[in-house]
Amino acid sequence: MKANWYNTPSESTSLLHNRSVALFWFARVSSTIAYQMLAVAVGWQIYALTRSPFYLGLVGLAQFLPMFLLTLLVGHVADRYDRRLILRICQLIEGVGVLALTMCNYAGWVNKETILATVLVIGAARAFENPTLQALLPNLVTPESLPRAVALSTSSGQTAVIMGPALGGFLYAAHPTVAYGAMGTLFLGASLFISLTRIDKREPKKRDPISLQALFAGTAFIRSKPAILGAISLDLFAVLLGGATALLPIYAREILAIGPWGLGILRSAPAAGALLMSVYLAHYPLKRRMGRTMFIAVIIFGIGTIVFGLSTSFVLSLMALVVLGAADVISVVIRQSLVQTKTPDAMRGRVSAVNSMFVGTSNQLGEFESGLTAAWFGVVPAVLIGGVGTIVVALAWIYLFPELARIDTLKQ
Repeated sequence: MKANWYNTPSESTSLLHNRSVALFWFARVSSTIAYQMLAVAVGWQIYALTRSPFYLGLVGLAQFLPMFLLTLLVGHVADRYDRRLILRICQLIEGVGVLALTMCNYAGWVNKETILATVLVIGAARAFENPTLQALLPNLVTPESLPRAVALSTSSGQTAVIMGPALGGFLYAAHPTVAYGAMGTLFLGASLFISLTRIDKREPKKRDPISLQALFAGTAFIRSKPAILGAISLDLFAVLLGGATALLPIYAREILAIGPWGLGILRSAPAAGALLMSVYLAHYPLKRRMGRTMFIAVIIFGIGTIVFGLSTSFVLSLMALVVLGAADVISVVIRQSLVQTKTPDAMRGRVSAVNSMFVGTSNQLGEFESGLTAAWFGVVPAVLIGGVGTIVVALAWIYLFPELARIDTLKQ
């Protein structure tokens, strides 16, 4: 391992002195805050309209379907065209979509169909936005600074995930129109920040002809790398089973007896744990036994999910969510660093698209799974099943992907 692969703690601060990195950071924070506010507002509003956990699951499905259907196209677009332009367009669409929902709330036209249709449109934009963000970051920093930049970018995202739900719950309690209007403004602000970002010569310019081979290149690359496939699929199945965020409105309203402000705090709790851990990792990055550490983190995530599912105490629930959030970010940083350092720049868009599809599947389809199992078995049993399932998956993946478990450093 080269001595300069892990830089001094002060370099995490110097990254933000790079104008483009700072603009990227502000854009990501603005967009993520808006998206987290949207999750709180939509979750509370659609449950208030329907009182059905199934419709909470449909919100996740509406976000998942565009990501799943557009994955191959998304990656190819991110590798062929200016990634900044793609991001600007996506965030503009998200802003306009939320502002349309603002007008529906103001005029009294909002219903469950309107909400689901808007979420579907925003889900399509997010399908292009997330992998493009991942692929753009390596063009803003040196390869040696990338692991630290990933941790710093993750910390910015988690800061937004803390602020967004709490702010969304507070503004929604004031009035839904106020909350949705603020979200639209933040999405448009993110588009402006990205438009001011500058990149170096590593931005891909070559536009290969569209072909089936080119479209499936990202999938083929991941299949050829067992460690990358294991890391991505571990996140897919672990979070697919263990994610209980779709059921937080039910916990807030019926189990913990708190209002929309409490729902915002619950949604912020995992991000609080993730932020603390990501800040630590930005200053003291993992150096050894990365594969083993990733599996331990996933198991702790499952344990945190089980504790949350059994809890009837607001304080204990918050503590469990903080712990599982901290464990999750360890897995995220290892996975993203592994994927980005092992992928050529010309392939990053397509590989990141497949990675985002796996992540989106685990998050959005996981919300649908949670809503469906809650409708079948009840809310608490659904969360417990997910937590136990996460631990089982982690143990199974140690056996199925020994290459991943043996990874020591990113430079080996």
